Amino acid sequence: MTPQDAVTLGQNAITIALLLSGPLLLVGMVVGLIIAIFQATTQIQEMTLTFVPKIVAVMLALLFFASWMLIKLNDYTTDLFMSIPNLIR
Repeated sequence: MTPQDAVTLGQNAITIALLLSGPLLLVGMVVGLIIAIFQATTQIQEMTLTFVPKIVAVMLALLFFASWMLIKLNDYTTDLFMSIPNLIR
């Protein structure tokens, strides 16, 4: 395995991690922004108003994106296992 192969493996791992976590983080950020605007306009500073909707939204997004995430992870793992013979030569 050359240093270039190691860098490529690392880049692919970081790319797939960002790709899989992106939709969930984006949903959490959007819901958090909406709640922050709501709290700023109504001056309600309840802590549970911040956490509970974000948790629910991220769980719903996880249910919605789970099949896509599993397909991507399965494809990445399959490609990684198929490239093992090329890496150990």
